Amino acid sequence: MTAQTDDEIGKAGRPTTEQRVILYNVGWVTYEHLLAGFSDQSSPRITYDQGTLEIMTPLPDHERANRTIASIIDVLAEELILDVLDLGSTTFKREDLQRGFEPDSCFYFQNAAQMRSKKEIDLTVDPPPEIVVEVDIKSVSLNKLPIYAKIGVPEIWRYDGEKITIYKLSVENYIEIDNSIVFPFVSGNDISSFLEKSETLTRPAFLKSLREWIRKHRTQQ
Repeated sequence: MTAQTDDEIGKAGRPTTEQRVILYNVGWVTYEHLLAGFSDQSSPRITYDQGTLEIMTPLPDHERANRTIASIIDVLAEELILDVLDLGSTTFKREDLQRGFEPDSCFYFQNAAQMRSKKEIDLTVDPPPEIVVEVDIKSVSLNKLPIYAKIGVPEIWRYDGEKITIYKLSVENYIEIDNSIVFPFVSGNDISSFLEKSETLTRPAFLKSLREWIRKHRTQQ
């Protein structure tokens, strides 16, 4: 088993916002033992891809961005009167695919009612979340898009520390799209703009601004 770490200053000189260790040649049983060992903790987050395992510990900047994006999605759903199930960083895994992940945040919409009463998720029969949020600011990290694609996540919101990019699953790969599938009037640029606002506005002012913007644009939904 070999390891690679990344806890240094990013390429653009940004302070560390996440600490990662990548291990290679890790068996599925070892992966499941690690999951069990951390089952009562919200951190670290563990990703597994056919023997490659990443352990990521988020620091405040990472979680601040993650929670802001999650708040934006929750407010969008509320204002648009959409049923939503926020499952945070729930573990999703499929042994037959030898893949598993714990997203920064994830959401069900059309399948919210179906998934709300689930005590355990079995991805061989249950649908994956309809939006996954990925905050990935470090230069050295496991590429999770192929994992999400194999498991069938329809939409990814990925934040790289500067902007949000929205991806749509097309056959077996992701393509970048301008606007969300779930929220058709919302673009990656819109979410990026609100992330910037969240750094200077108070929480009440930020939420007020967000709600006003949604109410102005929701007729396009």
